[in-house]
Amino acid sequence: MSDISGKSIIKGAVRTRDGESISFTLHNSSEMPNRRLVLIHSLAMDGIFWRKNIPALVECANVLTVDCRGHGNSSKSITKYSIELFASDLEDVLNHLGWDDAVIVGASMGGSVSLAFAINYPQRAKGLGLIDTTAWYGNDAPQKWAERAAKAINEGLAALIDFQKTRWFSESFIDKHPEEVSQLVETFLANNVQCFQETCTMLGAFDVRGSLQDLNLPTAIIVGEEDYATPVEMAHYMHENIKNSSLEIIPKARHLTPIECPTEINASLKALIAKAYQ
Repeated sequence: MSDISGKSIIKGAVRTRDGESISFTLHNSSEMPNRRLVLIHSLAMDGIFWRKNIPALVECANVLTVDCRGHGNSSKSITKYSIELFASDLEDVLNHLGWDDAVIVGASMGGSVSLAFAINYPQRAKGLGLIDTTAWYGNDAPQKWAERAAKAINEGLAALIDFQKTRWFSESFIDKHPEEVSQLVETFLANNVQCFQETCTMLGAFDVRGSLQDLNLPTAIIVGEEDYATPVEMAHYMHENIKNSSLEIIPKARHLTPIECPTEINASLKALIAKAYQ
């Protein structure tokens, strides 16, 4: 299977060590076939989240996207989730593909998974991209995430849309790109609400602050200046504690910068890949 530019695309699913199915898409690079990049989506999205980034990034690496468990085309069994479990799912996918290592990049929830992967499998992460990400959501995180999950369970995912849109994007982007916003809303509403609840609980419990200083690999930390979900101060904290990290703040952008600011994100990730493989 190939896209219009002739790049080969492989779609598949991997059976994890606990019997679940993780869906993936691999975009093979004809220019840089020895470089490998993993992209992990944000909460309630799927691998298509990266559609504005893949065409540029496949020029400099093979690009793998996954649908995290409970999302997209992956298994939606209602079990207890953890960031470490999502990271082990990724390891299972890499084992299936025969990838010893890769540059691991995630946005928001995907950044949390990327952090956990680099912490738990340090020999398999050549570089780390943390986009709109935090190592911890704060003291009140369990309560706030539980409230969001409860609203979804009691009123349906549609009850969260206005809240989500204002966090995802700036007003300017929402006004100028209604079709893109509608696509994301459609993806969000297609989620299994019980899986959404489990993922919210997982994020409320997430805290890897104590392991950040163990990391020492090329790391790009990128955040929107107006990101209310994972604010700039959280990005500064990671930058101060992760060796060999850089910090980029994108002016006037909010939480989903790979979609709102693909040019800036693509340039930063290309530089990260080059650094990781130099």
